[in-house]
Amino acid sequence: MLRPPEPDPSMNAREFVAALRALRLWSGLSYRELAAKARASGGSLPPSTITSMLGRNTLPRAPLITTFVHACGLGQDTAERWVAVRNGIAMGSEHPASGSSPEPVDSPSGSGTEQTPADLQVTRRSRSWPVVTGLGITLVLVVSISAFLLLERDSSQHGGVVAVPELPERPAPRPNASDGVAAAPSTPRQLTLGKSGGVARIHPARTPELCLSEGREHTRAVAVQRPCTGSVPPETVIKPVGDGLYHIKWIHPQEGVGCLTVISDGPAAGMLEPWRDCRDDWSAQLFRIEAVDLPVPGGYRLRPAAGAFCLGIRDDELVPQAEAVQEPCSGDPDQEFLIRISS
Repeated sequence: MLRPPEPDPSMNAREFVAALRALRLWSGLSYRELAAKARASGGSLPPSTITSMLGRNTLPRAPLITTFVHACGLGQDTAERWVAVRNGIAMGSEHPASGSSPEPVDSPSGSGTEQTPADLQVTRRSRSWPVVTGLGITLVLVVSISAFLLLERDSSQHGGVVAVPELPERPAPRPNASDGVAAAPSTPRQLTLGKSGGVARIHPARTPELCLSEGREHTRAVAVQRPCTGSVPPETVIKPVGDGLYHIKWIHPQEGVGCLTVISDGPAAGMLEPWRDCRDDWSAQLFRIEAVDLPVPGGYRLRPAAGAFCLGIRDDELVPQAEAVQEPCSGDPDQEFLIRISS
């Protein structure tokens, strides 16, 4: 039997995924057979996940690669080599490799499509935000953000949308609270914002050189951690909506304003996606911002308004392109963020 394909540290993201596709062909297994082998060894690798992983040019998450390599019939040493190359590519490149479309992959029969809850009565954005650069875009961003903030302020002064004064943050639960989050600091802090909000950068506390910005989960834009250089557009604006709750908005020179929204179902469930329709009455778009000082002093915990959840980084990863996700509050370091307000 031919030797299995091996990862090469000189690969880019597109070539790495192509090598994974070659590994699947080498195994001779269908998507459903791979899923069954993963399940038999205690893992989880649904056919729809394999389709997503092999059908794009962005790096899969490390745990998926480990499960996939094992399902192909290879051992732990081989899986570790694949993960090491994957992490090296992620650390060496800010953006996923671009290029020609990936080769066709087998779609499993009976796979469903992601559905938006009917009661939202809003339409998810139909296309990805393009990557735009240059001085012209920077000027457009400055004008767009200034107009956005001035419009909010003027409307509150002339009978339009009432700007709700920022309220004090409620204290965080003690360590023995039911959701397991850390205790609040002895001197409560709160985010300093104007009534119309402020332009911000949100950094994972463990990796302050990274920022929450736009990435990709298959065909949809989601919030990921990525190097701050080049992370704009979109620009991030945090806006108070009253009752200690906030919108986290992205402003894009072409796509306009989108509120980060917790995805409720499908393969991307728990991730954050920008929606054009920003609502003050939908908990999936509302967040509490609570002061925490562990592991880094001066940080914040971002909590979706509904349930005992916090925002964290998928699988506690430190590498770029790891997604921000809603997860049970634990007080773990990946659930602390630093917020820098620039205006």
